[in-house]
Amino acid sequence: MRIQRVFFGLSLALLLTSAGYAQTAKKAPPVAALFPQVKPESVGFSSPGLKNLDKAMGDIIEKQHLAGMVTLLARHGEVVQHKAYGYQDLDKKTPMQLDSIVRIYSMTKPIAGTALMMLYEEGKWQPSDPIAKHIPEFANLKVFTGMDGNGKPILVEPNHPPTMAELMSHSAGFTYGIFGNTPVDQMYRTDNPLEAPSLQSMIERAAKFPLLYQPGEKWVYSIAVDIQGYLVQKLSGKPFPQFLEERLFAPLGMKDTGFFVPEEKLSRVATIYGWDTAKQALVPEPRDPAISTMPGLASGGGGLYSTAADYLLFAQMMANGGELNGKRYLKASTVATMRTNVLSEAALNSKSGSGVVRSQGANGLQPGLGFGYDFAVLSDPVGLKSSVGKNTFWWWGVAGTWFWIDPTNDVVFIGLIQRRGRVPGGADHESQSRELVYKALTYPGM
Repeated sequence: MRIQRVFFGLSLALLLTSAGYAQTAKKAPPVAALFPQVKPESVGFSSPGLKNLDKAMGDIIEKQHLAGMVTLLARHGEVVQHKAYGYQDLDKKTPMQLDSIVRIYSMTKPIAGTALMMLYEEGKWQPSDPIAKHIPEFANLKVFTGMDGNGKPILVEPNHPPTMAELMSHSAGFTYGIFGNTPVDQMYRTDNPLEAPSLQSMIERAAKFPLLYQPGEKWVYSIAVDIQGYLVQKLSGKPFPQFLEERLFAPLGMKDTGFFVPEEKLSRVATIYGWDTAKQALVPEPRDPAISTMPGLASGGGGLYSTAADYLLFAQMMANGGELNGKRYLKASTVATMRTNVLSEAALNSKSGSGVVRSQGANGLQPGLGFGYDFAVLSDPVGLKSSVGKNTFWWWGVAGTWFWIDPTNDVVFIGLIQRRGRVPGGADHESQSRELVYKALTYPGM
């Protein structure tokens, strides 16, 4: 295993990257590579094929539908390509860098789930445990089934208490409140648990709401992983951010990952953009004024900042079955559990997740595209017309970050952008990246 942290300024090689929308080498300043890189052919990739990937990503930037992008591709633990395109900040004309820091939002979820699985290995909980065994506030949760003639919610007992396994797979009955308009969703929007000042107060708010559906019968994207962050804190006896730092970030070498960005690193933070339909242009969102302060509620569902290089360290560890550079973080069997579908046939056929599970060539969970513990899992890529390998596991973030881990071909890909929403009629950078990566993979079996 050769993936390792090479600090900026102490790099082993130089890599040319884009300074703006123009992707010509003459305009691109040299940027220190963060990893040693191998010739693509040495790990079964075609150099001309990866040039096509490079050009396609650059072309998307030139169309000005994205401000900037960082991509990172590895195979067999070797970095094959690491590129930066466009701008970190359009107004300031700050080029995107290989070590630009972005808000990864829901790419936080697999990290939080990994932390909770560490505690599973320590015997602190079991997948069959009722959640209420560890969070007594959830002992009397009811299930919403509709409205009565007087306009009041009809609440019934759950068919079974929601379990830890269901919590880990977004099938326990919780919601976010933003992907639907049921009375339960409206309750979440009125008294948003994620706006609470602490993880404990988040739990207290969530305990007041009924479950959206009977546990296990659907998959609904939810605050489940924020609840997992609370459980990491409670079961470990350490603040959630401290546990992540001590057990994952520091040992892995993820020096730029955390719930806040220190002031000395703010110059590396990429601006988040939205698409203004009227202006037909990218519009910057205000930077969080508290970006350099640890939040009271450290969100396991979407609170982390990171870099492509940092996230690769985590993703490669998971690709290796829980080990990196001679240190084991999880057992291989535990990682296998996380990347195996656990949803019932009823949940897979419920047509839930459309608009959220929109990656890997499919729209919504369905047979062949399920969910494990904080990862989506594609078990039938052929049937779903996806180019990735069987049992690829993956997720994404609301500002456009995406990644996948392909155990069949031993491929890891990280992609970082900072744009909320999609551009109508704009290029699909995620789909293009997958298609071109696998077109460039000339020796899948090696």
